[in-house]
Amino acid sequence: MLACLVAACTARAPGELTPGASPGIHPDHNLLTEQQLREHHFVTAYEAVAALRSSWLETRGPDSFTSPSQVLVYLDESRLGSVETLRALPMTNVLSIRYIDGIAASARWGLDHGQGVILVSTRM
Repeated sequence: MLACLVAACTARAPGELTPGASPGIHPDHNLLTEQQLREHHFVTAYEAVAALRSSWLETRGPDSFTSPSQVLVYLDESRLGSVETLRALPMTNVLSIRYIDGIAASARWGLDHGQGVILVSTRM
């Protein structure tokens, strides 16, 4: 009984912040920022994604049995190819890397983007 009373008194209301949390800031798990990328001193974009968000590199199951799609890579809105192209992309000018899910990628670039897109933004 006492444990229930203590739990009820210490419970937080829905939406209430934990101590030390910043209001209105929610981390975007589909984005790797320049700061996050620089902290680790990665050499290639593939190393960064493999270390920090390896799930972005995986296909999510077949979307077609005859010609299944794969996760595609775009560099500043230009299509590069498969995730293997990240191996040749040095981190020197990378500002951010964002994952765009299959639904949003298909709406933006077409139906062959059903596995999603890794969008790399660089300094121009």
